[in-house]
Amino acid sequence: MVPQSELDLDLVKSILNEYKIHNADITLRCDATTDDLIDIIEGNRVYIPCIYLLNKIDQISVEELDIIYKVPHCVPISAHHKWNFDDLLEKMWDYLQLLRLYTKPKGQLPDYETPVVLSRSKHTVEDFCNKIHRTIIKEFKYALVWGESVKHQPQKVGKEHVLCDEDVVQIVKKV
Repeated sequence: MVPQSELDLDLVKSILNEYKIHNADITLRCDATTDDLIDIIEGNRVYIPCIYLLNKIDQISVEELDIIYKVPHCVPISAHHKWNFDDLLEKMWDYLQLLRLYTKPKGQLPDYETPVVLSRSKHTVEDFCNKIHRTIIKEFKYALVWGESVKHQPQKVGKEHVLCDEDVVQIVKKV
């Protein structure tokens, strides 16, 4: 750390408090001014999705539980009784913006145990194929899809088709 002519520890702490940063490691590699510190703070902030877990719902009333359910970004659970873990998992998938897509080999039932996980920003049939193996798309003819993203169950789609969470996909290759 370089000696500072303008900034001292208390001033840095007060600036960070103004930006609601209460736990951070700060390294100054030059003699920085207050404006320099503010510019860096505002330029490097990254917001991370957060879920608040509220435990011990087995010890509160139904009315209090209704109030808790209305609080944004909160999931009430009971770790002791393992209540509401499914809601927590759903909220985690939603906040992480991930899709669970299931494979279906021809003539077999879908594999619901091991989903193919894709980001919501990359969620076409082509992305699904590339996630499984890069060479599949070269042999791709069409896909049969069951789920929310199609009108008919199953529906024949191309590689540009946009998939939804928990769709089931069967890839048909060229012969």
